[in-house]
Amino acid sequence: MKVPFLDIRPQYLELKDELDAAYRRVMESGWYILGQEVEAFEIEFAAYCGTKHCIGVGNGLDALHLIMRALEIGPGDEVIVPAHTFIATWLAVSYAGATPVPVEPHGNTYNIDPARIEAAVTNRTKAILPVHLYGQPAAMDAILEIAHRHDLLVVEDASQAHGARHQGRRVGGLGDAGAFSFYPAKNLGAMGDAGAVVTNSDLLADKVRMLRNYGSREKYFHEIPGLNTRLDPLQAAFLRVKLKHLDEWNDRRRRIADRYFKCLINVPDLILPVVPTGLEPVWHLFVVRHEKRDTLQQCLKKVGADTLIHYPVPSHLSGAYVKQGYKLGDFPITEQLANTVLSLPMGPHMDPRSVVRISEAMADFLRSPQHISL
Repeated sequence: MKVPFLDIRPQYLELKDELDAAYRRVMESGWYILGQEVEAFEIEFAAYCGTKHCIGVGNGLDALHLIMRALEIGPGDEVIVPAHTFIATWLAVSYAGATPVPVEPHGNTYNIDPARIEAAVTNRTKAILPVHLYGQPAAMDAILEIAHRHDLLVVEDASQAHGARHQGRRVGGLGDAGAFSFYPAKNLGAMGDAGAVVTNSDLLADKVRMLRNYGSREKYFHEIPGLNTRLDPLQAAFLRVKLKHLDEWNDRRRRIADRYFKCLINVPDLILPVVPTGLEPVWHLFVVRHEKRDTLQQCLKKVGADTLIHYPVPSHLSGAYVKQGYKLGDFPITEQLANTVLSLPMGPHMDPRSVVRISEAMADFLRSPQHISL
């Protein structure tokens, strides 16, 4: 068998006529920076997320960074972040001049553990930045309760969780603001880099709109020091097409995840993800754990199944944060995840029969005398 980790070309083939029409509409408009196409997507995505505002920006990292700037989080401030996440979450805090303060995840859900957050709060803490990792909502009720008790802001990194629900509400609009990435591999992906901020705050939305456009509401009148990070109209047009199909594609991902669960439930020593009651993940990734992860990955490669590791180097041990002085052993749960997690093929156009073949290959290997003797 040959199973790619993710094949995004079928998305184009399924929606070819709509996407081609969107391309022509933008090209024939003669308007290629911001404009009606971006405004239309912002209205539609805000409605989808259940928020008052959406502001399109260049990518997910910029979305997080601009939120930090708009909330006036900067030098001297601390922001609590997950220890286990993609490094962009930390970088957004650092770019604002603040200090990311990592907190360990819950081993079953991979998301930040609320039970550990309180110990990380200091008199310099300004915000909590939970990540809805792999498409599963973080434990927002507990996080929001801690934030309320300590008068902290809550910024959601929803870059992997387009459409996920927490107690019936879509993520992104649960805190003070939410950031999305539309990187092509995301559940809602553009044909290049793109991102967005969602919020119910008029003041925050107004400031992010200025920050993304050189600090300007009106051309050549710059009220604050801003950046140039605007959602491209062409990407906005593509996203408008795909947004109409997002819920259906997420349902397809759920069916793939359900099949994985059924096929892998009895595979020895394999740890499957856990979904707490009241959460509706969208399965951006389907991540399992095994102590002999690297050997298992090679086994799957030999039978034609591509897998990835999210993420092999924890942020606290990366070169980007070497000056923080972290060392091996500082965050043992995060380090254990880095050594054991394995992301299996997942996507809305994946053949469900591939799940069975992958699962059988994993079961055969993990039950084999060769594996047991390793």
